[in-house]
Formats: sequence, structure tokens, C-alpha cells
Amino acid sequence: MPEQNQNKNINICDLGFIDYKEAWDLQKEILNLRHENRIEDVFFLLEHPNTYTLGKTADRSHLIGSSDYLNQNSISIYDIDRGGDITYHGPGQIVGYPIIDLTEWQRDTHKYLRALEEVIIKTCSYYDLVGIRDEKYTGVWIENRKIAAIGIKVSHWITMHGFAFNVNTNLSLFNGIIPCGIYDKQVTSLEKEIGKKLDIVEVKALLVENFKIIFGYTGSINLPKDTLKSKLLLTEI
Repeated sequence: MPEQNQNKNINICDLGFIDYKEAWDLQKEILNLRHENRIEDVFFLLEHPNTYTLGKTADRSHLIGSSDYLNQNSISIYDIDRGGDITYHGPGQIVGYPIIDLTEWQRDTHKYLRALEEVIIKTCSYYDLVGIRDEKYTGVWIENRKIAAIGIKVSHWITMHGFAFNVNTNLSLFNGIIPCGIYDKQVTSLEKEIGKKLDIVEVKALLVENFKIIFGYTGSINLPKDTLKSKLLLTEI
């Protein structure tokens, strides 16, 4: 089990609806500041516009949507520095980017991945859904349907990137890819499994509480986006 961080808070920053590149640049900035110990752990929650991202080991052939398909659905494409294959981000999907120092938790990327899965599993259980792991693939599943994808980068034991949790996601936009390079499994969402749309704010709050429990934080500090910008400016003085 994860070790407890005594009297340790996590900064929670809800970025709302934000372009993928903007969020990626912000992550890199925060990662550098965290590495220099100029800012404490941060957990970003957000939604992206329609985007496909390809990780470092992605197979380009898993992008199967035509140029017309991409244009019609206003889908951006990014080759990025996380692990894993190709995935989709879009409205109604909660994306979580923890930028935390694993030296203050456990220096074990495998355990970190399992802990992120556990955050999603516990959140699913609140809605009476049994989230499970697949020994061959990273992520969280409802039976054989994938509800959350996970892809990370760890630099000097500081994490970035994270999870994509399908809540009210338009699942038809996974049709332009072979999600995570897995041919024989479907994707799903909380909305599809429960049969109704979910309150995104409520789901985010559950994710935060479960994240704190799994990673042993004793409290959290809400860090609005504007406050974060001010904090970044202060670190440059």
C-alpha cells in the first residue's frame, strides 16, 4: 500500500476546458518548478477539445480516421512524450495530470500506475460499478470495456501526464483510432454504464478525495487557474 505523507497537502487546480498544447506546456513548466522544489505537488483536472495523442511507443497505423474525418470533427493530433499508444481526449472526459514528487511517496513507477488505476476504481465504485485491471494493459475496465486510459512520464521522479476518465464522453470519436492499440476491446463511459449523464463537478470531487486517500495526502488546497499564474510569476522573482 502507498505510504502516508504526514501533514502533506496537494494543490488542486481545475483548468476547466483547455487546449491540449496549452495544458501540456503548463505541465512542463510546473514539472520544472517542482523539480527545483519551487512549488509543491499539483493535481490538474480538466477537459480537452477533441484531440488524439500518440505516446512515445505509438504505432501511427492506429490512427485510422481520414483527413476528412479529422476535419469534420475538429480533431487535433499531437505526438507527445508520455508512454503508451494512441488515445482520444474530448469534452465530457475528465483528464487528470498529477505533477507530484515520487520521492515523497514511493520511487516505483509500476506502483504509481497501479495507484492511479485505484483512484479510478474507487470512483467507479461510488456509482456501483466494478472497475477492474487487465494484467496485459494499463488502465481501468468495466468487464472488457475500457473506461479510463493512463499514460505517464516520470522525470527525476517527478510525474506528468496521467489519466483520461470517460464520464460523459462522445464515444463515437474513438472510431478514428485503435484506442491504445487494442483491437479486441471496446471503450465505455460512466454515462453509458449508468444510463444517464453525470455531474462533472461531482466526479471531479470524488477523484480528488480518492487521489488524496490513495496517495496519503492529509488535505488539499484549491488553486484557481488565475492564482496558479500568480504563483508562477512569484517564482520568477
